[in-house]
Amino acid sequence: MSILGLKKKQPKTFKVKVITMDAEMEFSCEVKWKGKDLFDLVCRTVGLRETWFFGLRYTVKDTYAWLKPEKRVLDQEVPKDSPITFHFLAKFFPEKVEDELVQEITQHLFFLQVKKQILDEEIFCSPEASVLLASYAVQAKYGDYDPNFHKPGFLSQDELLPKRVLMQYQMTADMWEEKITAWYAEHRGIARDEAEMEYLKIAQDLEMYGVSYFAITQNKRDTDLLLGVDAQGLHIYSPNSKLNPNKSFPWSDIRNISYSEKEFTIKPLDKKKDVFKFYSSQLRVNKLILQLCIGNHDLFMRRRKVDSIEVQQMKAQAKEEKARKKMERQILAREKQMREEAERAKEEMERRLFQLQDEARLANEALLRSEETADLLAEKAQIAEEEAKLLAHKAADAEQERQRLEVTAMKTKEEKRLMEQKMREAEQLAVKLVEQSERRLKEADHLKQDLTEAKDAERRAKQKLLEITKTTYPLIAAYSTPPAPPEAAEFAYESTSARLDFKDSDMKRLSMEIERERLEYMEKSKHLQDQLKELKSEIESLKLEEQQQQQQAGLYSLQSEARGYVQEPVYIPHSNVCVITSADHLELRTWPEN
Repeated sequence: MSILGLKKKQPKTFKVKVITMDAEMEFSCEVKWKGKDLFDLVCRTVGLRETWFFGLRYTVKDTYAWLKPEKRVLDQEVPKDSPITFHFLAKFFPEKVEDELVQEITQHLFFLQVKKQILDEEIFCSPEASVLLASYAVQAKYGDYDPNFHKPGFLSQDELLPKRVLMQYQMTADMWEEKITAWYAEHRGIARDEAEMEYLKIAQDLEMYGVSYFAITQNKRDTDLLLGVDAQGLHIYSPNSKLNPNKSFPWSDIRNISYSEKEFTIKPLDKKKDVFKFYSSQLRVNKLILQLCIGNHDLFMRRRKVDSIEVQQMKAQAKEEKARKKMERQILAREKQMREEAERAKEEMERRLFQLQDEARLANEALLRSEETADLLAEKAQIAEEEAKLLAHKAADAEQERQRLEVTAMKTKEEKRLMEQKMREAEQLAVKLVEQSERRLKEADHLKQDLTEAKDAERRAKQKLLEITKTTYPLIAAYSTPPAPPEAAEFAYESTSARLDFKDSDMKRLSMEIERERLEYMEKSKHLQDQLKELKSEIESLKLEEQQQQQQAGLYSLQSEARGYVQEPVYIPHSNVCVITSADHLELRTWPEN
């Protein structure tokens, strides 16, 4: 076995992993491939024709470098890992994105890269611009805003704003989402590529857009500075300010750029101006600066020339593609509108169908109810007919009862009239009794007065007789008048006592007459009381009959009238008797004399 056979065979290929902004790809490359071969393979895979903006970047120690197209891949300072990792990124940026970015894939890759640089705070962006850019990013991702689909919280998993902006204001994620959604709702009808282009048009006006920064020092003073390289030219910044350059050198004013080891020299086109020199400590960084300067200057000069046939074809194709896509979007919009209208019509028809079904169901239920109601009404009609016959019979009975009640009412009125007549007669009788009582009282008074006068006269006569007896008897004896015979004296005494007996008999007779009249008055009063009781019993019987008649006929007015017929009591003057009369009451009351 030869020594050559023991040697390990060299591999003919190596593995490469290329990371784009939205995908990762792995390739098997030949050992002899140059950087251009790998770059072209990636561009063909991605479908990119605007290759002059992009490059393959790899990491070397503490910095990065771009894969050179003219040298073999393995001959460059690429990592020795397997697979070798490259990042497919935009190396140069256009001055005006709407004029230079032709392909949709180019716009999309730029959009993703610029969006990442803004979120990573490699490009400074104000809070207001950040919210507006976020709304276009949401439009590019989700399409038109639909409140029924895009519920609150649908952006909770998306990174849309730089952390610096989120920390700058004391606002919750829901508040930021509300602000972004307010702008997002206004972008209705914008397609994805249009939203991404609007995003780039706003981003290209930011101060740090498309600028590559490098740390440099100026000769003699050894002052720390920053060098910025972009599509417009070279810019010198203070270390603490990347927004406003201290000095700028547009590509149109630069005649030559050269470097020797660590020294860079910028020669202006105007020979009267001073040459600007600066130093960079790392050779690898110096080569990167020169590479970026050459590439940006070439693109600057290329923009000011007539487009090549390839670019013209690309723009024409892109224009046709945009027109075709616009037409397709219009057709899709019309179809979407027609579909929405058809869906609305379908929903309306379904709603109408459901409504008609409900109406039919309700109509059937109403029909069943109407049939049940008809049966019930038929039964009720039969019952009503029977009730009508019964009511007719009752009406006839009621008519007879009414006639009877009218007759009874007439009788009641007649009885009431008779009762009132009896009451009036009772009142008249009471008045007569009062008058007779007054008359009897007057006669009694006169008799009492005569009796008193008779007693007074008897008393005076007795007194006078005694006086005469006392005065005459001694005188007779004194003058020796012969005494009267005993018979005469006896006669005189008897005559006097006869007179006295006469007075006593009159008094007895008068007392007996008064007692007899009192007894007669008591009998008459008792007789009147009996008559009044009979009249009261008759009135009560009439009242009972009248109440029964009222309960049968409902004649409450007669009851009210009968009950309301009350008269004031009639007092008999100079006596202890009064007469109380009413519709249902007649009473003669007496009370003891004081």
